[in-house]
Amino acid sequence: MNLEKLLYTTYGFSSFRPGQKEVIEKIVAGEDVIALLPTGMGKSICYQLPAKILPDSILIVSPLLSLMQDQVAQLKKMGEKSVVAINSFLKPEDKERIMKKLGSYKFIFISPEMLVQPFVKKKLQEIRVSLLVADEAHCISQWGFDFRPDYLRISEILPDLKFPQVLALTATATDKVTEEIKEYLALIKPFIYCHPMDRKNIVYDIKKFEDTHKKLEFLKDFILKFKGPGIIYAGTRKKSQELSMLLTEQGISSAFYHGGMEHQDRVFVQQQFQNREVEWICSTNAFGMGVHIANIRQVIHFQVPTSIEGYVQEVGRAGRDGLPALATLLYAQGDEALLESLVTDDLPTRHEIEAVFNDGPSATYLIDRGIVRETAFRVIAYWMTKLPLAGVISQIEGLRKGKKKQAAKIRELISSDNCIRSYIISSFDQELLDKPDNCCVNDGINYEVFEAFSFSNKKPIPLDWNERLSVILPI
Repeated sequence: MNLEKLLYTTYGFSSFRPGQKEVIEKIVAGEDVIALLPTGMGKSICYQLPAKILPDSILIVSPLLSLMQDQVAQLKKMGEKSVVAINSFLKPEDKERIMKKLGSYKFIFISPEMLVQPFVKKKLQEIRVSLLVADEAHCISQWGFDFRPDYLRISEILPDLKFPQVLALTATATDKVTEEIKEYLALIKPFIYCHPMDRKNIVYDIKKFEDTHKKLEFLKDFILKFKGPGIIYAGTRKKSQELSMLLTEQGISSAFYHGGMEHQDRVFVQQQFQNREVEWICSTNAFGMGVHIANIRQVIHFQVPTSIEGYVQEVGRAGRDGLPALATLLYAQGDEALLESLVTDDLPTRHEIEAVFNDGPSATYLIDRGIVRETAFRVIAYWMTKLPLAGVISQIEGLRKGKKKQAAKIRELISSDNCIRSYIISSFDQELLDKPDNCCVNDGINYEVFEAFSFSNKKPIPLDWNERLSVILPI
């Protein structure tokens, strides 16, 4: 099989990006694969192209609805009609229609929660699957243990599917996370491809302030000086809304995005950003995964990220076109308190663990009465099937210590006078072999590169209704 010829006839590309061919060759040869490819390196092709060769369906376990929708839309745009997404937003009649002809779809996207539902598992048993893809596989480690435990149950479906090949895709994984992916996907001897994760065109900056007020004043001036499109990450939903309002008052086109919004509102904001109807998104870490916008020039962290892994995922959304992109982390004294609460507040408390153990894993009324939070309930209900009470308490305490270690690495990153790029790369068990000329604030940044993208902040004059119609409905 001439993979280059297949690549050209399918996508019009004359050559593979680094890592793609190596991964695809192993899949075609029948091996399980864990592929660590940097953000923007075309991970989707690693299962889309083999689908042209493999005989049966490709089942893609995807972590976010927005990610599913983006991937489905991309496939349909390329002319692939045999694609479907199964998620909790499907209407009952649509779900029934899809399930009746499930085996006829080449690409089946599904969330971890839907994957383990008995009805869905039964339907999947009736079809043939050539390849199971765990997309954004770092979420197995990042979210599975303490937020969405159904990630840890993906391997349970493998016997029902008659043990298809498995492909785990991610942009960020330490050696520890890679081992956890192997364990929880039940992979014995997978081929592991690990591409150097350094993105040379991303420049790392850190700004420090005495208080949050000075941080806000800097942000307003900074955004007026450097062009977007850009993403501003905030630690809380409330702060994302406040920042968006602040930019809007400055006459800057912006919108906020967070997990507490209605689904349709989130989809609308994402589409506005993709269409350049808004220049800046102010968001929690809920935004970005699966968003493929090549020319994002900036990612700004207004509040401290909770882990190096999350930080790299988020800044990796900038500069996918290969042009210079700026990652700016804003730190003010006192941010440590927020960081401490962000990394531990979602974990179940001892009181919640004991309440679920006393009343049982089916006692959802504990959520309704406000005794146990919903996310905590899911985590406890999962772990109590594996461990006794003391074991679950110990497990959660271990998670708490692990998150505090992650937060400590972020604090070390902020306080370090050494190369930021080197520190980040070493955190992923890799070695930085060479630095770009424009590297990081500790090695000196040439900001003129980014000022070249400066733009007028004036809002465009609205078209009248005749002009708008001529754009929407060209003759």
